[in-house]
Amino acid sequence: MTCVRGDLYRLRADKTAVGHGRQGARFAVVLQTELLATSTLVVAPTSTSARPGIIHPRLDMDGTATVVLVEQMTAVASERLGDFAGRVEPEEWAEIEHAVKLVLGLL
Repeated sequence: MTCVRGDLYRLRADKTAVGHGRQGARFAVVLQTELLATSTLVVAPTSTSARPGIIHPRLDMDGTATVVLVEQMTAVASERLGDFAGRVEPEEWAEIEHAVKLVLGLL
């Protein structure tokens, strides 16, 4: 499976997760460049209940206001990616990229 930065995927449940990690369907935005062929991918989960903010950029998923939880970015095995759910718009990607830089202290 070839994933591109900005792709949205449904995350398959992590059977070992506890707490918030087990609550309902979750989607994620691929953050990692497609130029790195690794066994894992860096993604950021999304939420429809979190409030937008400087590190919680907003995006629209088929008419549903969704927030990217950038501070929760993590590496997942590619097998955890389920169905393709769309692609982030360029304007939305710019906000996500800015939030990643803030979280990692690169600004």
